[in-house]
Amino acid sequence: MRIAICAVGRLKGSPEGALVADWLTRFDRTGRAIGLGPARVIEVEDRRGGGPAAEAALLAAAIPAGAAVCALDERGAALDSPGFARLIARWRDDGRRDAAFLIGGADGLDPALRARADQILSLGPMVWPHRLVRAMLAEQLYRAATILADGPYHRG
Repeated sequence: MRIAICAVGRLKGSPEGALVADWLTRFDRTGRAIGLGPARVIEVEDRRGGGPAAEAALLAAAIPAGAAVCALDERGAALDSPGFARLIARWRDDGRRDAAFLIGGADGLDPALRARADQILSLGPMVWPHRLVRAMLAEQLYRAATILADGPYHRG
């Protein structure tokens, strides 16, 4: 199952971008043997300043056809890492070819796009900058792959 992180904004040359690239490289290596990957980041940017509704249109266009959709939002379900791994495994085992994780901009995701998601996921009750959310999600994708592959990385 291929993974797409669809996010508002650009991380070009940033420390967060380097973290995302590192974790996704690790995910691709670990996930290959268990039917996960590759992972890619699709960045969108609303240059006209239309807010969450305009961002939602760009994000929606970035979602691969037929993908399982997970919206990251502070009001979503808080899963532990094994629970997140089980979610990904369920989508993979159900025959989903793609999964898309949506990360909004500074004002979050448009409610209509959030409502379209198969899963709404929170990374905790605190609000995180969208740049850090990408890095945290990439690390959790790698962690999920190691859990599913019975690797030693996750010690929880």
